[in-house]
Amino acid sequence: MLTNSDLVELTQFRRNLHRMPEVSGEEVQTARTIVKALGPLAPSEIITGLGGHGVAAIFDSGAKGPTVLFRAELDALPIQELSDADWVSQTPGKGHLCGHDGHMTMLLALGRLITRKPVKTGRIVLMFQPAEEDGSGARAVVADPAFQAIKPDWAFAIHNEPGRAFGFVSTRAGLINCASLGLAITLTGKTAHAADPQDGVSPAPTIAKLIPALGAMGAGGALDDAFRLVTVTHVNIGEPTFGIAPGDGVVYATLRTAQDAAMSDLKSDACALAETLSAEAGLQVSFEIFDEFSASINDADATDVAVAAMNAINVPNGDAGLPMRASEDFGVFGWGAKAAMLCLGPGENHAALHNPDYDFPDDLIPIGAAIFERIARDLLG
Repeated sequence: MLTNSDLVELTQFRRNLHRMPEVSGEEVQTARTIVKALGPLAPSEIITGLGGHGVAAIFDSGAKGPTVLFRAELDALPIQELSDADWVSQTPGKGHLCGHDGHMTMLLALGRLITRKPVKTGRIVLMFQPAEEDGSGARAVVADPAFQAIKPDWAFAIHNEPGRAFGFVSTRAGLINCASLGLAITLTGKTAHAADPQDGVSPAPTIAKLIPALGAMGAGGALDDAFRLVTVTHVNIGEPTFGIAPGDGVVYATLRTAQDAAMSDLKSDACALAETLSAEAGLQVSFEIFDEFSASINDADATDVAVAAMNAINVPNGDAGLPMRASEDFGVFGWGAKAAMLCLGPGENHAALHNPDYDFPDDLIPIGAAIFERIARDLLG
């Protein structure tokens, strides 16, 4: 068990991480801090630079058995934190407002427990993954050649999820988080004098048609296999002036589906629509993809292992609030392993993720570590 001294130290560590947030792709100091904290735990090996700034600590029993990976995220958000806590972000415009500081600390707590009582078979991998918030991190880690040496048989993650009672875990087999991507549609025509707009080619009428047409392609509804949702998130047309009829414009839309294959179809449909409307108006059109997330789908066996572990240590659990429309790149680890995501409640009235006043509750650290440890013991002894 974690001692009172452990909890004091881990809480301080979490708050120190909270003070120094780094956004996706920039987690240099965060990774160094994690490596330093791992040192006293004496893992068999520490791998750095995975998929960018990722860090993996391997605890190898030396006996044949499966590899079990537990994942946390390194990155913070480009949001200004609003808090009067002593550990408020010291970096303007950036904050750990999704709880990744707490998730990292849970893994370090697990590391302490495994160091004191090593597993009997197989290997444990503590995976501190970069760039979760933009969807690029898990893909980059899995694609990294160094990952092949630690490729897991099982993978587990915990994400805190406000709206659930404190200490309650939501999980289920099947869909947990939707696939999503950001589609930027750029329309290019020709400017003209505002007094003679007919001399140019304005994207404004086409964008006026495109916005509702995109929304009609995916109106949301039940989160079944047919789920499709398109949300227009940003529009810009021309320059902020009164003398020029616009010659270019851009529309940002977020696409969501319950399945990866359905995302491919929705993306094709959205691009085809934009191409058709642009051609009718004599506009050029181009596309860029951002923040691409695969669907996160829990394996049935991994879910059973996690639920059995939680029941054994009396952690309340169920499937409340699942599946979710929001995205999470942990599903990539499930491409080659039996994987399960667990959603741990910080309280029904806790500030929502990505809110400027969100903060991770430190009292969740021992709960998450206990769940992870029981899973590890059940699989590896």
